[in-house]
Amino acid sequence: MDRLLKTMQFLSWPVMTGLLFAIVILQYQQLERINARLDQSPVPAAIDTPPSFAEVIAAAAPSVVAINATSFNIESVERESEDRLNFILGESASLGSGVIVSEQGFILTNYHVVDTLLDMFDTEVTLSDGRSTPATVVAWDQENDLAVLHINMDNLTPIEVGDESKLQVGNVAFAIGYPRNIGQSVSQGIISAISVNSENGVAMIQTDAAINPGNSGGALINREGKLVGINSSIFSESGTFEGIGFATPASVAISAMEEMVSDAIAANSGYLGVLTGEALDEQSSQLFFGVDNIRGMLVESVDSGGAAERAGIEPGDVITRVEDSAVVDAQNIMMEIRNKKPGDTVNVQVYRNGQLFNFPTTLGFGQAIIIEPQDR
Repeated sequence: MDRLLKTMQFLSWPVMTGLLFAIVILQYQQLERINARLDQSPVPAAIDTPPSFAEVIAAAAPSVVAINATSFNIESVERESEDRLNFILGESASLGSGVIVSEQGFILTNYHVVDTLLDMFDTEVTLSDGRSTPATVVAWDQENDLAVLHINMDNLTPIEVGDESKLQVGNVAFAIGYPRNIGQSVSQGIISAISVNSENGVAMIQTDAAINPGNSGGALINREGKLVGINSSIFSESGTFEGIGFATPASVAISAMEEMVSDAIAANSGYLGVLTGEALDEQSSQLFFGVDNIRGMLVESVDSGGAAERAGIEPGDVITRVEDSAVVDAQNIMMEIRNKKPGDTVNVQVYRNGQLFNFPTTLGFGQAIIIEPQDR
């Protein structure tokens, strides 16, 4: 009997091992079938999370600038004598916003921001990073309440332009500008209404995003941070925000700007941005440089951010050649520059510290100023 038990115990180990192995094989096959079914199951598409409002605004904000200007208007007239009147000028400050739309320094704003500044004015553009520079009003479109300014500055951030034809009432919108001289500010709202022109598409965008005094000329952007309009005006009996604001559609503004800039370039000569004295002769060359053979125009000063400064020309340089023309007098240098257009690049040769340097210079907009020698 003991022998039988021992024999059965001896035989049971292989049987148990076989059973366990069979169970493992079955479980492995079952897992393979489950994995195969999972592989064939459709994988849910990844959810594309839109950027946050903060990210959208941060991307567009560097393109919106403050426009600070001082206009000079006639406040009163005094009669000094029967045949003489004195005009008393008064200063008034103007504040608005603008949108950088080109790396070349073109800024869109409202015509009514600059309409009193076209004859006598000082205007300055301040970027969101704190940089400031003088600006030139180069063109305007009174009918569409648009104007184009130009600044000479590097490292600009043009805004990305959206398609306002895809806007729908109820879409989220943000108005970015500089209201009431408190710095850049953002207001959120929706597209309240869209006025459609049968010939040209969207004619006007209405929004309840707050557009306060100073916001004029700023950007109306969509949920993607793209420009869909230039903030223009508010409908208000009190003169303050009442929830009804209007913006010129981006396509209308950009199209008008391109035409205005083209006309402005055609109508203006290039601008170097230097203040020069009289042409050097033997005597003045000896006086300023200790040698009598330097000829050209002595640079008295350069415009801040202007074409000459950006090219590397400095006060104290002597402009000796522009393109292929040697500089001999004031008219000579003026004619060479006047034959060029804003945006053209010319080679300006200067004398500095006993050496000649060549500076490729991209001309801007402005009015050349030359100090003529006084009659003695």
